[in-house]
This record gives sequence, C-alpha cells and structure tokens, in this order.
Amino acid sequence: MSTNLKNVTLKQLRAFAGTVESGSLTGAAERVGVTQPAISLQLQNLQELAGLPLLQRTPEGFVATEAGEEIMQFYARVSVALRDCMERLAAIRGATGGRVSVGAVSTSKYFVPAVMGAFARRFPEIEIKLRIGNRSEILDALRDFSLDIAITGRPPDDLVLETHTIGPHPHILIAAPDHRLRDRKRLTFADLRDEIFINREAGSGTRLLMERLLEDAKIKPRVGMELDSNETIKQAVMAGLGIAFISGHTTATEIQQGRLITLPVEGLPIERNWYIVRQAEHHLLPPAAKLLNFLRAECAQYLPHPFEAEKGKPAAGRRAVPRKPGAGRD
Repeated sequence: MSTNLKNVTLKQLRAFAGTVESGSLTGAAERVGVTQPAISLQLQNLQELAGLPLLQRTPEGFVATEAGEEIMQFYARVSVALRDCMERLAAIRGATGGRVSVGAVSTSKYFVPAVMGAFARRFPEIEIKLRIGNRSEILDALRDFSLDIAITGRPPDDLVLETHTIGPHPHILIAAPDHRLRDRKRLTFADLRDEIFINREAGSGTRLLMERLLEDAKIKPRVGMELDSNETIKQAVMAGLGIAFISGHTTATEIQQGRLITLPVEGLPIERNWYIVRQAEHHLLPPAAKLLNFLRAECAQYLPHPFEAEKGKPAAGRRAVPRKPGAGRD
C-alpha cells in the first residue's frame, strides 16, 4: 500500500484521535458524537490512505502505532491551524484584525507609505500587504482580484470600479539647472523639438500621459533613455542627459534645493488626479472596508504640495505639510 493523505478529512482525523485518546471505539463515538460503525468506517478509510497500520489493540485498549503517532502529531498541527484560522475569522468579522492587499503605482510611493503607516498605527491588528508597481502591473493585479484596493492615476476603462478621488496630481517637465532654456520665461512644445527625452517604461501612467500630450502637440520626441524608476530619471536629468516629463510629486526636494528646474512650457503643469479604486464586484471584508474609509477621509492630507497651483511655480521652501483632516473627501 502507498501513502496518500491528500484526501484525508477532519472526520477521519477526529475519529482516530478520539479512539487513541479514549482507547476504544465506543469512547471515540461518544467524543465525536457519531455511532460506533461510523468511527470504524472513518478509521478504515484513514488507514487505507496512510497505507500503514495505525492502531494496535492491547489489553488496555487501542494505542497508536509508530505510524499512528505521526498521524496524531499531524492532527495536533491541524487543530492548532484550525483554531488559529477561527480566531482570525472572528477578528475579521469584528474588523479588529485580518489582512488587506493594497496596490499603488510607483509614483505614489512619495505619499502612500506615510498613509499606510498612519493606518497601521491606528489599527495595529490589521495586516497591510502593500505592492508597488507601474500602472500596468497594479491594474493587472486589480483585474485578477489579487488586490482589495489600488491607488492610481487615471482609472482603466475596461473595469467596473468604485472610484474615489484623492486630490490633484501635477505633471511637469524637468531639466538640469544649466539647461540651455533655463532663462526662458515661456516655452511652447515646438521649442522642445530638438530636446532628448528621458522616458518612463512602457506601461507607466506617466509615460502614457506624456505620449498623449506630445501627440496632441504633434511632437515626435527624441528618446535618449527609457527607465523604470523616477529616482533614476531625476539623476539622469541632473546629469544633463535630457529632459523628462514627470510627476511633480516626485521632484519637490530636488527643485527646492536647486538640483532640478521646471521648464515653463505653455499648458504645464498638467494636473490629473489621484484615485482610490476597487473592483465593484469585489466584496470587501471588514478590514479592507475600514482601510477604504480611512483612505477616503485621510489620504489627501499626505499628498506632497511642491507647487503653487495658481502660478505653476515651485513653492520655494514650502514643505509637504498634511492638510487638515477630512480634506479631499468625495
């Protein structure tokens, strides 16, 4: 006989444990709450799955064989796991514990960790599983229900979503401080025809927005590099390797320190919005619903504010101070 426990059931394990602990089929039947023939059937099925004798009859009653002791240890581990699962489910029902899967596009990493930290301090029993990726990766995870909630820019058109606006998300063109156009007060996209652009990777929301913007301006950019990190893009621009269209939320420190400048292109900065999204048909358990409500109420506080919106200029010395609680609710 071969060992094959993949089809073992809790009824079989309970019948076996009851027999070993009581020493008899009658005692096991009383413990489990079934008839003695039912216990005999469960033991027979379990022994066939194990492929080894599990019980030995003695004058004092049934005892476990060496193989039976292994089954008893296995049942003890199963019992602990089952009890732990039941406790977790009870916590989830009360929204005092459980796990939430959250996805965020990479540009949002400049504020999302702070928001998640605030939530974790307020609800320490809820475990947050945070995934950072580009827009394509996060939306794919949302599609296959790997995520409860996502934070992104433009929501996709092919999903039925519940969407909540967080707040504005400015996009700008950055250059090195010694760039040839640094002293120009006003530029048009036509002035950028000879510039080398440093792009985000395909699938990035920033890349998609830039491509639509340049297409509308009838500009075919000269692409010098394609990079998958905002930090690397900023370093490349500071090194004079090109200019870049980038989220204003990623550049506040470098602009205020004079390591980057914004190019005053007509129509920029372009303001889009940040959104909290979830699949409408995805039922949220209480912990995820609690996080969603928290994000709707608090997330706008943590958005960086690198620009004076009415001027479109860097706010010199201005820090990304959270807004008053409740700001940005929809």
